[in-house]
Amino acid sequence: MKKFLLAFACVAASYSCTDEQQAVTVTITNPLNMERSGEMVEVSAEEVFRKLNLPDTAQLVVYDDKAQEVPYQLTYDDKLIFPASVAAQATVGYTIQEGEPILVNTVVYGRQYPERADDVAWENDRAAYRAYGPALQRSGEKAYGYDVFTKNTEELVVEDRYRMELDSASWAAIHALQQAGKKAEADSLRQTISYHVDHGNGMDCYAVGPTLGGGTSALMPDGKLIYPYCYNECEVLDNGPLRFTVKLVYNPLVIKNDSNVVETRIIQLDKGSQLNKTTVNYAYLTAETPLATGLVIHAAHPKEYVCNAEKGYIAYADPTTEPNADNGTVYVGAVFPYPVTEAKAELFDAPVGDALGHVLAISPYAPDDDYVYYWGSGWSKYGFAAPEDWTNYLENFAAKVRNPLQVTIE
Repeated sequence: MKKFLLAFACVAASYSCTDEQQAVTVTITNPLNMERSGEMVEVSAEEVFRKLNLPDTAQLVVYDDKAQEVPYQLTYDDKLIFPASVAAQATVGYTIQEGEPILVNTVVYGRQYPERADDVAWENDRAAYRAYGPALQRSGEKAYGYDVFTKNTEELVVEDRYRMELDSASWAAIHALQQAGKKAEADSLRQTISYHVDHGNGMDCYAVGPTLGGGTSALMPDGKLIYPYCYNECEVLDNGPLRFTVKLVYNPLVIKNDSNVVETRIIQLDKGSQLNKTTVNYAYLTAETPLATGLVIHAAHPKEYVCNAEKGYIAYADPTTEPNADNGTVYVGAVFPYPVTEAKAELFDAPVGDALGHVLAISPYAPDDDYVYYWGSGWSKYGFAAPEDWTNYLENFAAKVRNPLQVTIE
């Protein structure tokens, strides 16, 4: 497993902070009547280094209120982030000071896969995701939305899945068997390398196609979705150990009288979270336009959705690509930190394959605004045994983003 120098494991119990060493205190208050465990806290890295009179190349350590070291990461946008735990309606203090880091496991990672049609795939200890790239669009295949990979382990799995799926020696053997008329043997070998098969830690069993998939947003002028298709440019901004961030820029769209509307997304996944924070901006859009976030509805589960505009989330229990197989249920959802104008299910005029329509959350988008929301997934084989477990998670997540931890630096 990957290691990273900017994050740290727990220190020995005999360690104690000394009065002589300069430190800053981060005070964190939880305004909600629920415990916040392992929630990522952000502070200004520049302010921390300045208060400590240190250069921004200095090594740091972070301690919780029990003097136990916790991991941290410096991010592309000058944040210092670390996971914090705060009891309901309580306040705790974390300490940051200069110190020598030790290595810890990286549990958040992603990259572009030019060897697989320019996919961008990423994961943390809870879930894994994919966005489709320009090579796939050039092929003519229509896949507009986010894809979901299930996983049931904290270990990183996506890199190995792509390696198996694309193994050239295995594919040569498959083609040789097919040419020899040994279809059953070829199919059997194909199953052993496919990431559509669960080899013990999850799989790709979610269908996207020409839909919004697992939580993509799209402008909706005159009540009609304008699908964004695949990204055009990709830049990984953060890559673990606690946060993955990627910037995706899309091809220009025609939105009514605007013929060159360019969408940019900043997608961020943190350790321990099922959901990706996503910031969407549309350049060169001149008029306020409805913006929808959607989850595709599939035929095998036409009614397994929840829309709750008041509490700020939508959810769907997806049947997977083979509902009769032992793939479990993929739960998808989206959470909104700001009020949602409308949340509803909207069906297509006619089915598109096995896709019937979307669960949508719709709000107005003003030119030059940043639209921020969260989307992601859970799996019935990894922490979400029933639909209620998933909707409870989304409801609590929505409450947290609408009532963020209050953070000050002293």
